[in-house]
Amino acid sequence: MNNEQLNAALPPKTCTIDRLITVPADVNKALEGKKTATRRNGRYADIGEIMILENQKFRIDDVYQQTLGELTDEDAQREGFPNLEDYKQSILAMHPGMPWAAKMKVWVHEFSKIDS
Repeated sequence: MNNEQLNAALPPKTCTIDRLITVPADVNKALEGKKTATRRNGRYADIGEIMILENQKFRIDDVYQQTLGELTDEDAQREGFPNLEDYKQSILAMHPGMPWAAKMKVWVHEFSKIDS
């Protein structure tokens, strides 16, 4: 399947790609190659779409759903954290009062830097 067919199988986006990564520390992690995925409660990008962070282009390679209970240390490392517990504590600090519910679904957006 091509990107257009893959995107057609997904529900509509709930936000725009320019809102995908906005936290300065996360922007820096992406620019340094330490962050290659981000999770959101909605779908912010299509597969193949281009995200620009500080004049650097990143291609969205995959978009899919995952539950918080499915996350692994490897997933947290793709988010730029050493392990799942550090990632979890960071998310909970950003969203006071939010429970970390294993069944809660999030949208995973995997991306890669496009070399100029």
